[in-house]
Amino acid sequence: MHEPSKSTSLSRSIGALGVVYGDIGTSVLYAFKQCLGHGLNTAPDIIGILSLIIWSLFALVSIKYLAIVMRADNQGEGGILALLSLAFPKGTKARGAATGGMIAVGIAGAALLYGDGVITPAISVLSAVEGLVTENVKLQPYIIPLTLGILAGLFAVQSKGTGALGQWFGRVMLAWFSVLAVLGVIHIAKNPAVLKALNPLEGFYFLTHHGTGALVVMGSVFLVVTGGEALYADMGHFGRKPISRAWTFLVCPALILNYLGQGALVLADPAAGDNPFFHMAPIWALYPLVALATTATIIASQALISGAFSLTMQGIQMGYIPRMEICHTSKDEHGQIYIPKVNMILAIGCGALVLGFRNSDALASAYGIAVTLTMLATTAIFYFAAQRLWQWSPLRAGLTCLLFGSIEIIFFTANSLKILHGGWFPLVAGAGIFTTMMTWKDGRRLLRKSLPPGMPLDDFIASISMAGTLDAQNKLHRSQGTAVFLAGNPEGTPNALIKNIKHNQILHRQNILLTIITDPTRPYVPGEERVQVSDRTEGFFRVIASFGFMENPQIDEVIRAANTQGLAIHRDKTTFFVGKERIVVTAKFGMAPWREHLFAFLSKHSENAADFFQLPPDRVYEVSQVVEI
Repeated sequence: MHEPSKSTSLSRSIGALGVVYGDIGTSVLYAFKQCLGHGLNTAPDIIGILSLIIWSLFALVSIKYLAIVMRADNQGEGGILALLSLAFPKGTKARGAATGGMIAVGIAGAALLYGDGVITPAISVLSAVEGLVTENVKLQPYIIPLTLGILAGLFAVQSKGTGALGQWFGRVMLAWFSVLAVLGVIHIAKNPAVLKALNPLEGFYFLTHHGTGALVVMGSVFLVVTGGEALYADMGHFGRKPISRAWTFLVCPALILNYLGQGALVLADPAAGDNPFFHMAPIWALYPLVALATTATIIASQALISGAFSLTMQGIQMGYIPRMEICHTSKDEHGQIYIPKVNMILAIGCGALVLGFRNSDALASAYGIAVTLTMLATTAIFYFAAQRLWQWSPLRAGLTCLLFGSIEIIFFTANSLKILHGGWFPLVAGAGIFTTMMTWKDGRRLLRKSLPPGMPLDDFIASISMAGTLDAQNKLHRSQGTAVFLAGNPEGTPNALIKNIKHNQILHRQNILLTIITDPTRPYVPGEERVQVSDRTEGFFRVIASFGFMENPQIDEVIRAANTQGLAIHRDKTTFFVGKERIVVTAKFGMAPWREHLFAFLSKHSENAADFFQLPPDRVYEVSQVVEI
């Protein structure tokens, strides 16, 4: 395999700074401040808290994700859904009930990531803008409006794509991490006693001598690793090695130096504990630092917004989310997409959080619990993935997951104390999204069972052939051109084809029964494997088009692949027949009535197949069918 050049590797590592490390890199704005807000602010307390921060970064980011979990990639792609497809590939029956349970855990973890996607932009931008009042409290009334304005602008430009700005993200974050390191070194040099925090025993001493108070602080310590899951989720953009190099040689040292610098400052001046990050800067540098911090938080927010778009596309492809409009914002980069509905929901959610919580301290209480649950879900699924991918023994996989799971359970327990103080929000949001996703998946399965079984294609073709031998009055009219019938079932005859013949007595010269399927085990399907074409005689062809769960199916791609296999399809001379079901909820046995009504609502408002697959609007013929569930 061709190895990337040093310049390419360096470019990818810098690029990873802007996409992968935005969240974890801006935690310095509020994490240590939150730790100090629990009244444990003596010198031994500060040293112990810093030790917990440093070793939490090392254990969960350096070891769990970079050294172990990120080795489990699906054609270079990462994230909890990719890991799920590796642990339980399509058709696996090896673990019975465990398979279904872990799939539910994986979907729940993905649902909770949406809560993280709403909270992170709100808390990051708000905490950066709050730096303005460090030296001028008169600016306090402008914090909320300015934060809302920045967030509104951020969501407004999503439709333009991030291609033009993306090349600058890494450079800005390179400057950000460099500033973090410099500020940290300055204050460490003034009070080197803070370096005692590098000893893990200091953290252990803190935990064993503060009882429940230590558990409360751990909920704030977890804020330093909240971006850890993003390393794995965004692995496909840059690769494991560039992400690892960026962490090892810049991000991790800069974060540790800055946290130690904040601690050194508070040891020397306890009054600086109200906002230690911005107090690190000299007065003349405060406003430039606020500007740089705000830019960094916007970049961090952008990464999570883009991640929500990618997660949604994966969910649609895997059948857990209704079809939505997906806009590609770049002709060159397939992963740059924009989903209007998701963007609108995130924008409303972020604005509501800022107005509801009003400051970063209050928002921090809502932050963390969703991420801990997602990390626990990743650990649980990794237990099965490691055995399947690398043939680890159950003992080895179990001990590894037990180590990280124990740490994450401590963090979850600590974060659960926040539930009544805002932690309920990501749980409620995640539960709602999980319920919606599972309802859509179960509803589609119920719908397929409720549809009348289609006539076997061979029997249908035989009946067409027989009709050709009848008298002229009973003959079907064969029109010129090609008809493409979208068929969910790759075996039977599409209902749209049967209805067209029944009501119009028309059959095209060339009829293509097209089934588009998503391979849940692969993010991408090679072009040479895109379609399977079979000639069924009498002008009928069965075409099976396969796409990976990271791909957005488009009719033009199917046509290109079919043409290479000798099946000529002219896009502008083809009629596309699309079936549409109108759901009617009845007393039949199926899902709970409220879930059936939810499914009917989702089905009614999901994007139709013609738009989703980008069929030419003037060439589409829609055939409706009422289905009772």
